[in-house]
Amino acid sequence: MLPSDVCGVDCFWEAALRYSVKRQPVEEMHLAVVACGERLEETMTMLKSALIFSIKPLRFHVFAEDQLHDSFKVRLDSWSFLQTFNYTLYPITFPSENAAEWKKLFKPCASQRLFLPLILKEVDSLLYVDTDILFLRPVDDIWSLLKKFNSTQIAAMAPEHEEPRIGWYNRFARHPYYGKTGVNSGVMLMNMTRMRRKYFKNDMTTVRLQWGDILMPLLKKYKLNITWGDQDLLNIMFFHNPESLFVFPCQWNYRPDHCIYGSNCQEAEEEGIFILHGNRGVYHDDKQPAFRAVYEALRNCSFEDDNVYSLLKPLELELQKTVHTYCGKIYKIFIKQLTRSVRDRYDRPPKER
Repeated sequence: MLPSDVCGVDCFWEAALRYSVKRQPVEEMHLAVVACGERLEETMTMLKSALIFSIKPLRFHVFAEDQLHDSFKVRLDSWSFLQTFNYTLYPITFPSENAAEWKKLFKPCASQRLFLPLILKEVDSLLYVDTDILFLRPVDDIWSLLKKFNSTQIAAMAPEHEEPRIGWYNRFARHPYYGKTGVNSGVMLMNMTRMRRKYFKNDMTTVRLQWGDILMPLLKKYKLNITWGDQDLLNIMFFHNPESLFVFPCQWNYRPDHCIYGSNCQEAEEEGIFILHGNRGVYHDDKQPAFRAVYEALRNCSFEDDNVYSLLKPLELELQKTVHTYCGKIYKIFIKQLTRSVRDRYDRPPKER
C-alpha cells in the first residue's frame, strides 16, 4: 500500500503548473543599432542609457564594421556582470547585387536599417535607434507602444518637425513624404512580422510589393531626388501606406530642431524628454551644450546605484550654464524625466529592487 501522504492527481497538476510558471521565458526587448566609423563610444553610451533604466531584459543587435567588432566585444563583455542583456554582433551586409549602391546612400552603413526585417528573420518586434540616441526613461515604455498599434500599423516614428515654418520636407523635399512635415527614422519601433507579410502600395506599379521587393525599385526611382537616404525612402513608403504608421509624440525623439529656434515640442515641456537624439554631432561640439551635458553625464556614469543617483545634481549645474542658448533656456525639460527615471529605479530600499 502507498503511504498516505503521496500526491494524487491534483498534486500532479499543481506541480506541473509550478514548473511551467518557473520555466516561462521572460520577454526580451530587441534593440538594434548600426555603428560605423568613429561611433563606438557614442553607441556604448546609448546602450548604457538603455541598460541603466530598463526593467525587462534586453537583446542588443549591433551591426558594425568589421574593425569595430573586437572593441564592441571587449566593452560589452565587461558588462556581463549585469546579467540583464545579451548581444549579437553582425557585419554590415547589403544585397550582393546592389551592395555598392546601398553603401554610398547618405552616410556609410545608414541604409542597413532598411534590411533589418530581412536579416533578423526570427525577431518579431524590434526597436531601431541611431547611435546618437540617449534613453532618459526605460526602454520598456517605448516597447509598450507596440501594444497600441492597431491591426494595420507595422511601425512607429515621430514627426520630423512640429513647426512647419522650419520643416525641411514641406519646404524642400522633391519626393513624397508622410504627413505635414515627414517623419524621422532615428527612433523606429517595428513589428517586423507584419512588415515582412505586408504588401505595400507604391507609385511604380499597380501591383503591391513586399518589403524585400520594394526597396531597390524605390531607390532607382528616387535616388536623384532624395537627400536623407534611407529616411527619405521610408517617408515615401509611408506616404503611400499611411495606415501602416503609428506616430508617437516628439518627446520620444527629441532633437535640436525642437528647441534651436525656440521650444516647439509641447509634450516635452509638459512631461520632459523621454528619448534624446543628438543628431548633427551636437554631443561632440559646442553648438548645443545642453545636449552635450546630458551625453557626458551618461557617458561618465557607471552602473552602481549611488553613481547613477549622484549624476543628477552635477548635471543640473552643467545645464544651468547653458541658458545662453535657446535649448538651455528650457534646460529643466532635459532633466525632468531623467530625475523621475533615476528615482523610480534607484531610490528604493535594496530588497525592493
